[in-house]
Amino acid sequence: MIHRLRKHGLLSGAGACRRPVTIVLALFVLLSLGLGQAGPARAGSASTLDAYAGKAMRVFGTPGMAAVVIDGGKTTTYAWGVRKLGASARVDAHTIFPIGSNTKAFTAAALAILVDEGKLHWDDRVVDKLPGFRMYDAYASSEMTVTDLLVHRSGLGLGEGDLMMFPTTNRTRAELVHDIRYLKPAHSFRSGYDYDNVLYIVAGQLVEAVSGQRWEDFVQQHVLDPLEMRDTRTSIDARTADQVALHARNTTPVRGVGKQAVLATVMTGDVFAPAGALQVSAADMGRWLQLQLDRGRLDDGKRIFSAAAAKMLWMPQTLIPIEPLPPEVALAQPQFDAYALGFEVQDYRGHKIITHLGGVLGGVSAVVIIPEKHAAFAIMLNSEDAGALFAMREHLLDTLLGLPSPDWIAGYKRMFDDIHASAIAALHTRGAARHSERGPSLPLSGYAGVYSDPWYGNATISLGKSGTLEISLDRSPGMRGTLEHVQYDTFRTHWAMPDVEDAYVTFAIDPDGGIDRMTMKAVSPLADFSWDYQDLRFVPAAKH
Repeated sequence: MIHRLRKHGLLSGAGACRRPVTIVLALFVLLSLGLGQAGPARAGSASTLDAYAGKAMRVFGTPGMAAVVIDGGKTTTYAWGVRKLGASARVDAHTIFPIGSNTKAFTAAALAILVDEGKLHWDDRVVDKLPGFRMYDAYASSEMTVTDLLVHRSGLGLGEGDLMMFPTTNRTRAELVHDIRYLKPAHSFRSGYDYDNVLYIVAGQLVEAVSGQRWEDFVQQHVLDPLEMRDTRTSIDARTADQVALHARNTTPVRGVGKQAVLATVMTGDVFAPAGALQVSAADMGRWLQLQLDRGRLDDGKRIFSAAAAKMLWMPQTLIPIEPLPPEVALAQPQFDAYALGFEVQDYRGHKIITHLGGVLGGVSAVVIIPEKHAAFAIMLNSEDAGALFAMREHLLDTLLGLPSPDWIAGYKRMFDDIHASAIAALHTRGAARHSERGPSLPLSGYAGVYSDPWYGNATISLGKSGTLEISLDRSPGMRGTLEHVQYDTFRTHWAMPDVEDAYVTFAIDPDGGIDRMTMKAVSPLADFSWDYQDLRFVPAAKH
C-alpha cells in the first residue's frame, strides 16, 4: 500500500489476504482521519451512539464492537453485536479484543518506567544495553538509541522483517532480534519515517535485558496490575471464554467482496508480543486511557510513570509525510503529523490529538486522546472492517469536539469501494498481459532445492507426488503450498493455510542454466505490508 494508505502498522500490523481490502490498507487509508455523521451530541448520549454504531455495523457487516469513552470526568463503556458469528454470546464491557499495534504504547511505557528508575536513559545506545544487537548498517548499529527503537526512523523499509513473525514463526524472540542484522535498510538511518514492527520487539528484549523480567511479566507487574486491568492478556495465544472470534471476508479482489466469516488462520506465538499481542477489554482500556489523561498518575496519587515520562511519550519525534486524502474524507486532512513513542501526534480539524491504530488478522482497533478536552476513547472490532472503525472514530471525535459532520459512513463506503474497483482493474490488466505459454525454462525438477535468505532463513521447493512444485517457508509453520506456472520462470503460490496472501515466485536463471536466485512478490495490489515478500532474496543454499 502507498504511504498514507498503509503507513502505520498494525501488528501489527498485520494484514489480511485474499480479501478485497486488507487490514493495514484499511487502517492506513486514513490513519489520521476524522469522520463522523450526525451533528454534535455529547458522547454520553447512549441512544445516539447506539444508533450510529448500529448503522456502521450494518453498512460494513461488522459482527461485534466495543468502545470506551472518557468525557467530562465520566467513563462509559459500550458494546454491540456478537463475539462470534453464528453464536449467541454478546459483546460486553469485559469481552477481550486484540488491540494489535496499540500494544506499542504499553512497551513505550515500560521503557519509561525503567527510565524513571534510573536504569535507562532515552538517549542510551541500544548496543550498550543489549549485547549482541546489530543492524545491517554499522553506523546505525553503534548509534541507535532507546528512542530510535520506538519512532520508525531506523532506515528499514515499510514493515520490513514482518515475515520473521507473521502470521507465526518458530523463531524465539532472541533469534529474531539477532537476525535483524540481515535486514538491508531501504533508507539511511534517521532520514525519514517508515513504520516497522521488528524494532518494538527489540524494545521488548531491552526491557528484559535491563529489568531481568520478560516483557510480559514486566508489563503485567508494572502496568496492568497497578491499573487493575484484570481482563487483559499479554499473549495473543490466550484463550478465554470472554475472547472474541476474529472475522474477515475470504475472497479475492477478482471475485468481489464475500460474506463475513470466522477467520481460519490467526496470528500465534509470543515473539511479536511487544509490538502487538495485547488483548484488552473496553473496561480495561478505560483504565489505560485514564492513566494517559492523568499523565501517569493513579487515583490514589501514586504514579506508574512520572510527569516527565508522560511528556516524553507524547513528544513528536519523526515527521510523517502528509499526502492528499481522497475527496470523500478530505475534510479531515491533517496539517501536521508525527510519531512520538508508541503514539502518533497530529491535528484533527484544528485540534491536537494523540492517536494510534492497531490490527491483527481479523481484528482492528483505534485509540484517540484529546488533551484539550481531557477526553479519550478506544474502539475495538472483531473483524477487519476498517470503514466501521473509522466511522466510529471520527464520529466520536466530532462529538467530543462539538463539530458538525457530514455522512462519513457513506464516505468510507465509497472510498473502499473505489479502492476495491481499482484493485480489480489492476489485476485484470496484469492478467491480460500474461504469456502463460512461455516457459518455464527448466523441467520442474530443476527448480527443486533449498533456498536461503539471510534474514528469513530457508524456503524449500520440492516436486510433489502429483508432479507439481511445492513450496514451504520453513520458519513459518503452516506456510506450505503448491506452485502454479504463470509465465516464463514465474509461478504463483497457492498456500494450504487459509487467509495467507498468495505470492508470485520468480526464478532467475544463471548463464550455466542453473538457478541464480529466487524472489517473491505479493499477488494482490492491496496486500498488507506485513507480507513483505518483496524483501526476500533467496539463493540456492549451496551457494552460501
